[in-house]
Parts: sequence; C-alpha cells; structure tokens
Amino acid sequence: MRIGVMIGPEKGDSGRKLERMLRDIEWAESAGMDTAWIPQIPTDFDALITIAAMGLKTSRIELGTAVVPLQAQHPIALARQALSAQAAAGGRLALGVGPSHHWIVSDMLGLPYDKPAAYTRDYLEVLNAGLLGSGSVDVENDTFTVHNPLDLGPVAPVPVLIAALGPVMLRIAGEQADGTVLWMADERAIESHIVPKISKAAADAGRPAPRVVAGLPVCLCEPNRVDEAKARANRILAEAEVSPNYQRLLDQGSAQNVGDMCIAGDEKQIEAGLRRYADAGATDMSIRLLPIGETRDELVASKQRTREMIAALAQELR
Repeated sequence: MRIGVMIGPEKGDSGRKLERMLRDIEWAESAGMDTAWIPQIPTDFDALITIAAMGLKTSRIELGTAVVPLQAQHPIALARQALSAQAAAGGRLALGVGPSHHWIVSDMLGLPYDKPAAYTRDYLEVLNAGLLGSGSVDVENDTFTVHNPLDLGPVAPVPVLIAALGPVMLRIAGEQADGTVLWMADERAIESHIVPKISKAAADAGRPAPRVVAGLPVCLCEPNRVDEAKARANRILAEAEVSPNYQRLLDQGSAQNVGDMCIAGDEKQIEAGLRRYADAGATDMSIRLLPIGETRDELVASKQRTREMIAALAQELR
C-alpha cells in the first residue's frame, strides 16, 4: 500500500496559505510519503496550479488532484493544464477528476448536471486523447466535437483516476482510466462494491489492475479520545454527506457517516485500521490528518504527532 497525505486547503490569505502548503509538501517528501493529494474544492485554490508550484519544490513525491470537477473546463483546456503541471512536476502528476455533485455543478456553477456518467465517458475520450501528447485531437461523440491541434508533449504519461462511486462510473473508470479516488468509502464498500466492479471492467478492457485510492481522516490520540476525534470528523467534514452520490456509497458499506470511517486511536489501532483497508483492496491511502484539541496550539501539536506517526508507519506498510 502506498501512503499519502492530503494537503490543503488552508485557512488564511492566499500568500500565507500557499506558503504553508509548500512547507507541508516539503515535509511530506522529506518524510518519505509516497503521494500528496490536493483537494479541489469550489472555494479555494486551483489544485493543478498548486501542484505546479509544489512540483518546483520537490523531486520525488507523486502529486495528485482529488479531484478536478470535469464540468468546470473543456477537456482540451484540462489536458493543456495537466500537461503543463506534469512538466512542472517532472512527470509526477496523478490527475484525479470526476463529475462532481449537483450542488456544485448546478447550484454553484449554474451548469446542467444531466447524465453525469455519460458526460464523463465522453469527456474522458477527449481528455485521454489530449494527454497523449502533441498532435491533433480529433474526437466526435455525443457531447463533444473536437478537432484541436495540441503542441504540448507529456514529459511522462499522465495517470488519470476517476472519482467513481456507482456501478456505471466504476465501469467507466476501469475501462478508460487508471483507477479511482474515493471519499466516504469504508472497508466493506471497497471490498464488496468498488474493487470487484472496477477490477472486472479493467480486466475486460485489457487494462492493468486499477489503483484504488481510499481517502480517510486519521487521528493519533489516546484511546479514550477516539469518540472526540470521530465527533470532530463529523463536525468539520460531514458536509459531503448531503450528496446523493455519497449517500448511495454509504449504503454500500457499514459506516453511517465520516466519523465512523475516521481511524483514530493509538499507533496499533491506526495500523490495524490501515491494514483493513489494504486487505479490502485499497492500493493507496490518502490520509486527511485530523487534529483534536481545544486551542490552536493543541490542534497544531495533535496534527504534528499524527503526521510523524503516519510517516513512520508508511515505511512498514509498503
């Protein structure tokens, strides 16, 4: 299992926020983490631009988006942006994308959210052609008619991972992408729903076994504070549960909310939790460091303890 951490978004003005994120990625690389995953949320930094900046500060660690919403830009624009970030990162980009949610696409952007799976399939046909490198991108399907010259060549292949939650999206991810980036998927959902469906689709399409990136909050704490950590996870991370897409994914597992998925406790409890995800078929972990405490200093110290423990544990879980 590859162990990675989520970096960002951070509170504060743009200059200080970027500075903190760059310090975090320098720590992640020096600590030996395999991957850093940069969330793309509607109110904050552009994930690919952030990765381009991070790429100039690092030399080894893989840098992934989790995830870029497809409807916000034409697939040629996204291919051009991804190829640019890939060059800045020296070939270390993992492009996580997805059809997002109705409350982002329709309510915030004012765009249609009809047939998101079909839109994703058509979008990927153009995006994958654009990511192949310089030359003309010529694709005509039900959504796009594209005849676009593109002079950019990739410095390395760009793996594409799809935020695939339902059966149709998992089939598309297996057929057209390199894996899936997950949130709100517990061990049961990964083992019985995610892995079988995406793996079969990839095998039927003659593609390699897909990556399955599990996103989870993690908190190192005394065993008697586990309930406190789970409550904090529900308080600061639960807004995504209002999405029907996530609700359907929760139905595939045993967890009722993000707090149920929070891996909290001492080192042995956290190691056991991560191993359960590996046994379920997750190939990667995207860890959302979840600090607890009453004051800012307590929160900072809690985050520091958790990330140091995760860095040490990553060596054992490879």
